[in-house]
Amino acid sequence: MPEEKAGSTDKFDILIRLTAIGLVNGKKQREQIRLLSIAGMGPKEIADLIGTTPNTVNVTLSSLRKEKRMNLKSDGDKEND
Repeated sequence: MPEEKAGSTDKFDILIRLTAIGLVNGKKQREQIRLLSIAGMGPKEIADLIGTTPNTVNVTLSSLRKEKRMNLKSDGDKEND
């Protein structure tokens, strides 16, 4: 029985990876990282999937968070005008 579970888990992991690849196929790396992060994948998983390093993923995610904060701040300033 444990062997069946391992096989099912492996198949499930493959299905997740194929779905993730389909989600990001044809998109720029930055958008791939954003989408996969939103989907709940961690930096190492994302890096392995798109063929980059976890450090590159972390730097991109940091940049995306910074941009989001700046946009929120900018939107708040516009409302006060």
